[in-house]
Amino acid sequence: MNDSSGFFLKEALAGSIWTAAPTGPETSVIMVVYRTGPVLAESIERVLSDPDVDELVLVDNGSTTEEVEVLDKAAEDPRVTLIRGQDNVGFARGANIGAKAAHGETLVILNPDAFLEEGCVRALRLALKDRPSPCLIGARILNPDGTEQRGARRGEVTPVTSLLSLTHLSQAMGGLKGFEIHHEHDPAPTRGMAVPTISGACFAMRRYDFFSVGGFDVSYFLHVEDVDLCWRVRKAGGQVLFEPRARVTHLGSTSLQSPLKVEFWKGVGLARFFRKRADSAQRVITAFLLTPVIIAVSVLRPVMRGQAFKRRGGLRF
Repeated sequence: MNDSSGFFLKEALAGSIWTAAPTGPETSVIMVVYRTGPVLAESIERVLSDPDVDELVLVDNGSTTEEVEVLDKAAEDPRVTLIRGQDNVGFARGANIGAKAAHGETLVILNPDAFLEEGCVRALRLALKDRPSPCLIGARILNPDGTEQRGARRGEVTPVTSLLSLTHLSQAMGGLKGFEIHHEHDPAPTRGMAVPTISGACFAMRRYDFFSVGGFDVSYFLHVEDVDLCWRVRKAGGQVLFEPRARVTHLGSTSLQSPLKVEFWKGVGLARFFRKRADSAQRVITAFLLTPVIIAVSVLRPVMRGQAFKRRGGLRF
């Protein structure tokens, strides 16, 4: 195990970003782990059995005793770097810590409850080839039954589209279909296509590109950091692409976290995102006024579904 966590943790928590590309492996997978559940072992096994993965960086944000054993066992592999000691600093900051510790020219961010399918990493890497910088490639995220998961390819995330999507009004009312931001029911393209937003469950960027746009915004604790990153890549003149040939099965619903907490952070993240991208006084005021509405709608969803007190993660809007 390569244990250089002390230096990288100190630098990452200090908030510094550096872009030096060290010589080393071509592709690094970064996984942030926090109370994922029993699927963690298989997710790690899938990564390490992929011939296109040169390095796996595991960022332990706080695990159960069983998960600690899984992580310790994985760290026996020389391709694995295990980083601990930062407690639960949130997904965005944890991913930045992992990215700084990684040595690959290509970084693949992968959820710990997601399974790489055959050829996924290779397809992501090939999709990046010869693309102008910055570029972000999102995988096709699948449900366990093989259908495309909600959120894998999305339109522009705005206050209006988000509220209509959260409440499912864009699907229930025909006149509002143009505001639907999710396109999982559309025919899948045969090759990569440009989209405004992809899922953070699995995506790839060049190391240089990731740091050139500042990595994840650590102001997001859980959720919406991927939406923000896609927006900043496009704002910098880059491309966000959906690559259907890179397939990942995302289980979701495995986390030991309360869905109320998960949805609360999603609402907070959306509200922050809308305030951040507001480019006029009117939009700033609108974003602030909508903040309590967005958070309330987010939290009410698991309550309405009777899931408020179940341990269930991976909820998607």
